[in-house]
Amino acid sequence: MIETAAFSFKSYRFDKVIMDFSAFQGNEFKLNILPSGILNLADKTFALEFLFFASMISGKSEEEQNVLEIHCVSMFEFKNVSSIEDIPDYFYTNSLAIVFPYVRAFVSNVTLQANIKPIVLPTMNLTGLKDLLKKNVRVK
Repeated sequence: MIETAAFSFKSYRFDKVIMDFSAFQGNEFKLNILPSGILNLADKTFALEFLFFASMISGKSEEEQNVLEIHCVSMFEFKNVSSIEDIPDYFYTNSLAIVFPYVRAFVSNVTLQANIKPIVLPTMNLTGLKDLLKKNVRVK
């Protein structure tokens, strides 16, 4: 008997992009990713919100200033989920791994089109973000 997948990836979109490189000097960025999610029990969907920040550190004040903020929303659909406890543990790691290549490519493209030195994100192991994502899930 063939088992069907517990979840499927349906779509993604970038709904917010903020860039401000006007004060940027140098090539060093601090990168940050904040994942969160919304589980909709009515239609068994999960909206993964992937918030990416690139910031620079001001040499004088040691203060961080965001130069790039990108918000991506990806939709996943579950087969058999009636509560948050029904989400398989591997979903949290795998959903981030599925979406990250789209974010990675978009960051490179948008910074290249801005005619600055593009931000090229390395391939990353996002396993460490699993617990943060689980903590930031809301049920609708």
